[in-house]
Amino acid sequence: MGDRGNVTAVVDMDAAIGYVVAHGDPVERARLSYLRTGSSPAPGTVERIEHGQTPEGGWPAGTDGTVPSVDATCFRLAELDDLGGLHGRAAARALSWLAGVQRGDGTWQEDASLAPEAPPWAMPGDPEATLYLTAVAGFWMTVAEIDSQARRGQPARFASHLAAAARFVVAHLRPDGTWPSFLATGWHAAGLLHAQEFFYESARMQIVLGDRLDDMSPAHVANLAAALRRVDLGDDWLLRAARKRLGETQRTDGGWDSDEGPVFDVNTTLTAIRACR
Repeated sequence: MGDRGNVTAVVDMDAAIGYVVAHGDPVERARLSYLRTGSSPAPGTVERIEHGQTPEGGWPAGTDGTVPSVDATCFRLAELDDLGGLHGRAAARALSWLAGVQRGDGTWQEDASLAPEAPPWAMPGDPEATLYLTAVAGFWMTVAEIDSQARRGQPARFASHLAAAARFVVAHLRPDGTWPSFLATGWHAAGLLHAQEFFYESARMQIVLGDRLDDMSPAHVANLAAALRRVDLGDDWLLRAARKRLGETQRTDGGWDSDEGPVFDVNTTLTAIRACR
């Protein structure tokens, strides 16, 4: 483990940027522009993401859906974050919806009506899915709090929601730092717990993630590094090791493989850029 503290990033950033320019859609190219220069997106770009947002404030899992999904809403918040949009109207509505559907024990679950088509990590009532959704919703509410405080110095809006989510996650950690849920639960929960000052518990989870790093897919590594960087964990050994791994798995065309097929390769590449910029 200790040797990983000496690794350096070897990502070809120019090739990654070229891949997104060549293969990305207008929203993805706008995300690239914001990540590179902080430039505001063109009129209508954020509206493309806002399209489909339900009256309640969340987004449905599919384009023809009407019931908002916790997982889909967190995905849209990630897209908005890449456009500097977490302080906008759409994000505010989404965050309010997330706060409103948090359960009394601090968790999030998908609406029961989504069960017939839900993937395993979003299956209503499933304990592993509950832990994952609690970690990911808590993570994005944490990012929004960080963004709001940095921009406007506002007091924490979701302090009680995040404290409850963190307590639930901590209660489900095993003595060895592992967790009874999906791999992606780990980096979202580590970020949530660090922000809630559960530093020891977050560090234990990071050690487990580091042990698994070499066996992770490029998409998982990109998401891990982008998440930990976003919540200001600093340039620690895990982040440096993840960046090195991204350098090792970058394709010759500059992109990275998605776990969900080639149509999502640009999104994975954008995530890697966010992790390494």
